[in-house]
Amino acid sequence: MGDPPLGHHVPTASKPLFSTSFTLADLNRVRHEVEVVGRQCGLDHDEIENWVIAVNELMINVIRHGGGAGCLRLLLDGQLTCEVTDQGLGFNAARYVPCAERPPLSGTGGMGLWVVGQMADYLLVDSGPVGTTIRIAARSRRLG
Repeated sequence: MGDPPLGHHVPTASKPLFSTSFTLADLNRVRHEVEVVGRQCGLDHDEIENWVIAVNELMINVIRHGGGAGCLRLLLDGQLTCEVTDQGLGFNAARYVPCAERPPLSGTGGMGLWVVGQMADYLLVDSGPVGTTIRIAARSRRLG
């Protein structure tokens, strides 16, 4: 996983490519839309597979740790970017990001963000007592 570009900012796309709220019941629908948008943005088969896995892991984290429901936006600002937000209690992101080595398995999780970091170009986390926002960018040879 690379570092975000120096001076990285919130994506400035005027309109998201895709935006939705989600719960556990919505995972299949949202994964399908994430795949469709990835294909429309020129990701190849392997890049789409990694992209969908990374976004799915973010959604699973929201469901398990962030209150069970979240919002997802896909944007194009030089890179295909996904932003996932929840209204959970937040967490100490420094424990999980950056994490170059695979963390040990545990009953409470800990692997999701590591997996995301392996699949994404960068991973940014903003977490506090009123929720968490995580932003990732697709790793692509064609975009960015």
